[in-house]
Amino acid sequence: MSETPKEEKLDFVRQIVADDIANGKNEGQVQTRFPPEPNGYLHIGHAKSICLNFGIAKQFGGKCNLRFDDTNPEKEDTEFVEAIEEDVRWLGFEWDKKLFASDYFDQLYDWAVQLIKEGKAYVCDLTFEEVREYRAGWNKEGKDSPYRDRTPEENLDLFERMKNGEFKDGEKSLRAKIDNSSPNMNLRDPAMYRIRHAHHHRTGDKWCIYPTYDYTHGQSDSLEGITHSLCTLEFENHRPLYDWYIEALGIHHPQQIEFARLNLSHTVMSKRKLLELVQSGLVSGWDDPRMPTIVGMRRRGFTPEALRNFCDRIGITKFNGLTELPMLELCIRDHLNRTANRAMVVLDPLKVVITNYPEGKSEMRQAINNPEDESAGTREMPFGRELFIERKDFMEEASKKYFGLTVGKEVRFKNAFFVKCNDAIKDDDGNIVELHCTYDPETSGGKAPDGRKVKGTLHWVSAEHAIDAEVRLYDVLFTQEKPENVEEGEDWKDNLNPESLKVLTGCKLEPSLAEAKVGDRFQFERMGYFCMDKDSQPGKPVFNRTVTLKDGFAKKKKK
Repeated sequence: MSETPKEEKLDFVRQIVADDIANGKNEGQVQTRFPPEPNGYLHIGHAKSICLNFGIAKQFGGKCNLRFDDTNPEKEDTEFVEAIEEDVRWLGFEWDKKLFASDYFDQLYDWAVQLIKEGKAYVCDLTFEEVREYRAGWNKEGKDSPYRDRTPEENLDLFERMKNGEFKDGEKSLRAKIDNSSPNMNLRDPAMYRIRHAHHHRTGDKWCIYPTYDYTHGQSDSLEGITHSLCTLEFENHRPLYDWYIEALGIHHPQQIEFARLNLSHTVMSKRKLLELVQSGLVSGWDDPRMPTIVGMRRRGFTPEALRNFCDRIGITKFNGLTELPMLELCIRDHLNRTANRAMVVLDPLKVVITNYPEGKSEMRQAINNPEDESAGTREMPFGRELFIERKDFMEEASKKYFGLTVGKEVRFKNAFFVKCNDAIKDDDGNIVELHCTYDPETSGGKAPDGRKVKGTLHWVSAEHAIDAEVRLYDVLFTQEKPENVEEGEDWKDNLNPESLKVLTGCKLEPSLAEAKVGDRFQFERMGYFCMDKDSQPGKPVFNRTVTLKDGFAKKKKK
C-alpha cells in the first residue's frame, strides 16, 4: 500500500500568503516587489530577498515588481541600476514592472502637502545634530521641536520654498508630527523630506528636496498595489511608521512582513564596508571573485541554480543567525558535479618522459566528459612520449600510504596506461626537473591482463599539446567567521585573509580547453571546480577556482 505524500510545509511568510489567499484577502491576489537602492552591487543577502519575493509571486500565481529606491541622489547611479537588472535576470527571474521611487516624486510631494494641511507634518529649522538631541535616546523621552506648532499656512509656504531651492542643504526639513514621547524612536517626529542640492540620475535637477526612505517606501508599495511587503528584521521597528503614513493618507495598506536577513560567515555584507574594500584597492572591484556580490560570485563560477538552492536550504525564519560558508559551497559542488564537464589540468607541472614510447608518435585516448551526465559524451585526449603531472604526485621517499608516483613504483595514468617511474632527473641544485618512466602498452584502459593492481591514479596532460594558462586559487576573504566583530580600536580589515588569492602561472591545460569561453565551468580532475575568467585573451586563458572538490573547512577543523 503506497503512502500518501506529505504536504510540503510552508515557511511562515508563505503560510501568511497562503492564508490570505484562502480568506479572500486582496481578492486573492498576490503582488510583491524587490526594492533595492541603486547605490552599489547586490550581494548574496539580496539573493535571498530576490528568491523570496519573486518565488512567492511565482508560487501563488502573482506578480513581482523590480523597484529601485532612488531617493539618495549623491550615492546612486545608472551603473548600479543596470547591474541590478542583470543580477536579477541571471538568478533566473523576470519582473512584471520596472519602477523607480522617483516615478512617484510628484505624488509623494502632493501627499506631503496633504499631511501639512491636516496638521500632521511641519517644517523644522533644527539642524541634524539638534534633531538628534531633541529626540533623545532610547531610554529617554524626547522633546518637541520649537517649530512644531507652526501653522499649516506657514508650513505650506516654507515647504514650497524648500522645493524652489531657497534654502541650503540641511537648513530645513519636513517632519511628520507624531509622538516625541514614543518609546519607538522611529515615531519621534521622523524626517519626511531633506534638502539636497544634488543631481539625480533620472530626474536631473528638477528636485532639490528628496523624500526619506521611511516616507517613500510604504507609499510606493501602496501605489503599486503591493499585497505583501517583505523586508528584513531591522525594519520591524519601522513598521508602526510604515502603517502611520498609510493610515494618515487613507490609501491602500499593504502588509509588511519581516524575515531574518542572510548573514554568511567569513565575509561582510554591509554595502558601506564592501565599498570600502573596493575603494581602498583591497579587492580588484565589485566583481572580485572573493566578494559576496552576485557579480563576483558569477565571475568566480557560481551558478544561479546553486544560489537558488542555497536560499531554499537556509529557509525563511524570524531569527537572525549565521550561515556557515560550507553550506553555500556544498550547494555549488552539488550542482557543478552534475553539470560541469571534466578536464585534465596540471597546476604545478613536472615533466614525465615515457622512455619506451616511440618518439614523434601520439595517440588519442577517450575520456568521459561527465560521469554524472551520459549525454555529455566523450572527448579525445592526446597521449605521447612527454607528459606533465602534478609535482606533488611524485615523491622520492614515500611512505606505504602514499599512492602517487615514486621511483620503482607503478601507477595508473587515467584513461591511458600503467606507468612506472625508473629515475628522477635533477638539476645542479638538486631539484627534480624530469621523471623517466616506462609504460605498459598492455594496460590500455587502466587494467592489466595479468591482473596486477595499482593503488594510485594520476591525471596528466600531453606536453606537446598542452595549453599554458594562468589559474587563480581563491579562498575565503576573511580569516575570521565574523570579521566585523572586533575590539574597540581594532580594524575589521585586519581580518582579511592574506592567502585569499594565489596566482599560478605556467599551468598546463588539456587541448580541449582551447574551445572554452568566458564563463564556462569545468571540474579540473582531482583539483576542484574552475571557471574561465573575463581576463582571458586568445592563447592566454585565465581560470578561477570556484570551489575545491571537498570541504576545505572540515580539513582545517581537524588540524
